[in-house]
Parts: sequence; C-alpha cells; structure tokens
Amino acid sequence: MSRRKIDLGDLRSLRPVSTVFGQDRGTTIRRYYIERFLSRERAAIRGRVLEIGDDRYARSYGQPGTAIDVLDPDPRSTKATVIADLVTGQGMPSDRFDAVILTQVLHVLSDMEAGLRTVARSLRPGGSVLATLPCVSQVSRYDMERWGDFWRVTDRGARTLFEKSFAADRIAVTAYGNVLTAIASLAGLAAEELESEELDTADPDYQVLIGIHARK
Repeated sequence: MSRRKIDLGDLRSLRPVSTVFGQDRGTTIRRYYIERFLSRERAAIRGRVLEIGDDRYARSYGQPGTAIDVLDPDPRSTKATVIADLVTGQGMPSDRFDAVILTQVLHVLSDMEAGLRTVARSLRPGGSVLATLPCVSQVSRYDMERWGDFWRVTDRGARTLFEKSFAADRIAVTAYGNVLTAIASLAGLAAEELESEELDTADPDYQVLIGIHARK
C-alpha cells in the first residue's frame, strides 16, 4: 500500500513554533474561539456581571449599563471587587449576579464540580454562566506551576459536568475546532495565520475549545 508523502516543513520539530499558545505571534486560536462564543452570547452579559481575574470580556461584550465585578482569591489583588474561593465557596455571595463569565477557569480548579456549584449559587434566578473549557490543548505552564492545570473536557463531558448544577434543558454546549486548528493550536500558530473558513469549520472529532451557556 503506497502512502502519499506529507511535507511537514516547519512542523517537523520537537519544539513548538510558540510555547505560549501563539500569543507572541498574534491572536491565540483559543482566544479567537472564546471571542466568537462570547460575541454570539453577548445578550446574556447584562445587569450585574462577574468575571474572573479581570473585566476584559465583560467590558468588551457587556450590554450598556452592565455593572461589573471581578473575582480573585488573592486579597492582594488590585482589580478584585470580590475576594472568594470558587472551590470552597468561601467569600462568594449568593443570588447576586445576572451573568458569570468563566472563560478558561474550571480546568485549573482542583474540583470542577465544586467550583461550578459555587458559581450556580451566585447566580440570580434566570442568570447565566458563560464558560469555556479546553479539549485539545497544550498544558498551560503558567497555571501548572501556580495552582495547577488539571482537566480537558469534550462537549459531552462539559454537558455531564454542567448537568450536576443546572437543568439539562437550560444548557447549550458548542464545540469549536477541527483537525487543522487543533494542529495549529498545539504548534503555537496564531489565528491570523489561518483563513476564516479554516478557523470556523467545526469537526466534532477534533474539538479545540468548548463553549457552554447555562441558565439558572
């Protein structure tokens, strides 16, 4: 059986093109998908919104008049308005937020289920959590050396996780990515190095990022 020879070119290397997800080359592929997800779900980013670490996405995608809080577990944070631990729930208010933006957070928690229960408790009735999780992805060395990088989740795994805290009919899960963007992301290429059609084609067998919108 003959095989067509594949020219791997610059990818025939044991070192990636970028070790920081391609952010030194442009927009990371994961951020491209995160922003596509939040742009689609921006109507839910309204009222009182909580974001983790900073308010980048709440400011960019929030509806006019949105009040923004920032959560950080570190009391030394200069950006935080809420000092809380998602896993233990300590410091987290109940029934306060209309939306929680939870991009690339759950997989760096030692207990995703506990963290999600805390988030669900913090939502007002009808409130939304907008979360993203990695599937095909390199390890985040920054997270691993500080608090950990624990989990990778498929679309089915994400639904199973969220159904522990939200009703099944109030959860929408979307998988982003295909074989090309999976390879490009692992190699550290930037979104600008691919065509829009290449980025936007979805193949459920090669999930790069999962987006979840769950309503309380």
